[in-house]
Amino acid sequence: MSFELPDPGADERVHSDRLLTRLREEIAAHGPMPFSQYMERCLYAPGLGYYSAGKTKFGEAGDFITAPELGELFARCVVNATYPVLELLGEDADFLELGGGSGSFAEAALKAFEASGTLPRRYYILEPSADLRERQRERLLNALPASVFARVLWLDRPPEQDWRGVLFANEVIDALPTTRFAMRAGEVYEEYVTLDGEGRLMRVDRPADALVSGAVRHVERDIDTEFRDGYRSEVLPQLPYWIQAVAGSLTAGLMLFIDYGYVRREYYLPERSDGTLMAHYRHRAHNDPLYLPGLNDLTASVDFTALAEAGNNAGFGVAGYMPQAQFLIGSGLQAAFESAYENASDETVRYRLAQEVKKLTLPDQMGERFQAMLFARNMDVVPLPAELLESDQGDRL
Repeated sequence: MSFELPDPGADERVHSDRLLTRLREEIAAHGPMPFSQYMERCLYAPGLGYYSAGKTKFGEAGDFITAPELGELFARCVVNATYPVLELLGEDADFLELGGGSGSFAEAALKAFEASGTLPRRYYILEPSADLRERQRERLLNALPASVFARVLWLDRPPEQDWRGVLFANEVIDALPTTRFAMRAGEVYEEYVTLDGEGRLMRVDRPADALVSGAVRHVERDIDTEFRDGYRSEVLPQLPYWIQAVAGSLTAGLMLFIDYGYVRREYYLPERSDGTLMAHYRHRAHNDPLYLPGLNDLTASVDFTALAEAGNNAGFGVAGYMPQAQFLIGSGLQAAFESAYENASDETVRYRLAQEVKKLTLPDQMGERFQAMLFARNMDVVPLPAELLESDQGDRL
């Protein structure tokens, strides 16, 4: 391997080997598996996948740091942007967080909701990982007043009953199992994972089915180009179905997605000829998704134009789109920072707050790489902050 990564411990290697054995058995029995299926196994296989096993994922001790892990300012801004929606919808309004991570966002958000006097009726966390659910539960139980903790409920599948409120997802779509495609002689191929003659994982291309081919041709038509031979990237043909599954029962309210990605014409630039797929292991990014399966977080950037299309198809309208920095500034970041700075216990805390703002907003950190997209449904008025609405860059989609 051309990149240097920390050596896994003995237990980690045993864990990865167990998943590798299962992958080999599945490929031997059923033939090459689509890369999207391989990614799903690596991330979510019960007891073995990256998100379903017990290893620490988030923060300094994990493999990456998300915005909520930096401090409470991110969550306070999300609350500033969304609590007026809950207030307008009334006492039966709920808040649904997709993928609760370490629980840091829920903790900070619930404290901010309580301080604003607009606690949602229920704070749902859709978390399929039993391990992460327990970590979140323990954290929130210890951090929140009993009356606030009582509002938190965990789900292992999207709500089936109609509900009203706010759906929030931070760094969720990048972890959806992605389809990898490649162009050969003008035809669309799909990337698969199979075994070489010595039983090692390898990637191969096969002619794409109608769903994948149609999704790629749609992208070509939309950006008015034809991908050249050898071009390789990602596409999420299942995204419209996923949005309908997670948000179809949201009858009135707001959806907010924050993730790293691009509008479509920037996502599929000619020079980005191997896509955006990345693996993350102990705070190091690399480009070999077959390395140590089950120990790496596998992600692909989000095509926000595709997300807008999926939301529209599910009955939502795009209410705003902008870089994360503009979203946070428009949602009261300065006031949140000044309040936290004044109440800081010492200079060390103040320094951390300043560093948090820099990481959240600077272009070479999270400020430009991450984007925010808001959707609304069945709301005559969408009570978003005026400064947030003024930052809208939806015309770029």
